[in-house]
Amino acid sequence: MTQYLLSIYQPDGVIPPPEMLDRVMIELEAVNEEIRAAGAWVFTSPLTPASAATVVRHRDGETLLTDGPYAEGKEHVGGFWLVESPDLDAALGWADRIAQVTTLPIEVRPLAGRAG
Repeated sequence: MTQYLLSIYQPDGVIPPPEMLDRVMIELEAVNEEIRAAGAWVFTSPLTPASAATVVRHRDGETLLTDGPYAEGKEHVGGFWLVESPDLDAALGWADRIAQVTTLPIEVRPLAGRAG
């Protein structure tokens, strides 16, 4: 089995109202249960807003810290899942289920050196 990172990209700015967000979270938990039941679950986690990020660089013997995300943009990684799948198609299937519920883009990437 290969492990895949499923990253969810969400827009910066206004958070959806509770009546909308609560429904999405309930549906998303149902998808998480499907992933667990299929034996593909490794773990998942939301992330704090991109504004909470700190970028660390090391140049010319100095450590430089910068507040905020590494890349400026209108979207940021809002959370992720780590799943185990027999192939890319299976991982893409889980990403599709998440995208159906959230209506947000999901990036799928295999972890290097993790093929089973």
